[in-house]
Amino acid sequence: MGAGHDTVAAELARRAEARGERAEVVDVLRLLPYGLGTGLRRGYQASVRHLPWVYAGIYGAFLREGRVPRPGGVPLARLAGDRLTDLVDRLRPDVVVSVFHLAAQLTGHLRARGVLRVPSAVFLLDFAVHRQWLHPGNDRYLCLTDTAAAQVRRALDAPVVTTGPVVAPAFRGPAPGAARWRERFAALAPGRPPVLLSAGAWGAASRPAATARLLAGAGRLPVVLCGRNERLYAQLSREPAALALGWVDDMPGLLAAGHALVDNAAGQTAVQALAAGLPVVAHRPLPGHGAEGVRRMADLGLCALAPDGPALLKALDGLGEGTPERAARVARGHALFRGDALESLRDL
Repeated sequence: MGAGHDTVAAELARRAEARGERAEVVDVLRLLPYGLGTGLRRGYQASVRHLPWVYAGIYGAFLREGRVPRPGGVPLARLAGDRLTDLVDRLRPDVVVSVFHLAAQLTGHLRARGVLRVPSAVFLLDFAVHRQWLHPGNDRYLCLTDTAAAQVRRALDAPVVTTGPVVAPAFRGPAPGAARWRERFAALAPGRPPVLLSAGAWGAASRPAATARLLAGAGRLPVVLCGRNERLYAQLSREPAALALGWVDDMPGLLAAGHALVDNAAGQTAVQALAAGLPVVAHRPLPGHGAEGVRRMADLGLCALAPDGPALLKALDGLGEGTPERAARVARGHALFRGDALESLRDL
């Protein structure tokens, strides 16, 4: 779903191959029969873009923590079981790593039944731990934060390690492309700090044009990341005071050139911003895991919560260059990256 899970999987594979190992990335939705995976992806995409209240209901019914028994993801995940075990028999891997909650349900179920004969680990890439990530059959969980790890330990009797997020090395070092972005911003809006608005790979956001106008009216350059949503890109391109961007290949350079990121999902873009030293402000989050994720980030001091327009401007005012608040947020973001997730799997 989206691009965050794919990005993490690709980076884990890159790290493995850099060490002379072999990695195979598999989309669990493609393992589902009868086109179910495509249907799930399209349904989720439509709901977060156009009917967010529908996804909020699904999240509350199936994913949110709680004592009331709720349906699990195993019945759906089981439909991909034969194809996954066939792949494992053919490729003979040393470990299977899930970076998506449906995959975690599948591997946990197969391990518990003794059908999957190699260890299974779960890299839980959300700040908010929801129920569908959790299955007692998995051998190990890797988490972004100690808070997330504690949630997993309360729910499962399984080894849990806090590794921090997984991002490509380019986000944590000097970004050669930053200078080009700064030149572009300065030519378009001299003296206006560029504030990035993230809508994710699918371009799912609530009232981005209004937010862009608010920022422009306050003397900032709104840079809207529309992902692959061509309709959103066309809409924002008509905003005279905003810069609309489609899919961006040089995210390290863009983040290094920004003044702040306004985020709505606590997903991979927010994680990349923390790695790049770019402060994050959460505003109009997506329902479900987006809203819960930004609350978890705020609780840890990794972002500011801005429930409305005045709060957004106030949060950005507090992040001026050289201010103690900005330095503290950057330091907390960098401290999140504690270990190499791949190294935490070697003994499996």
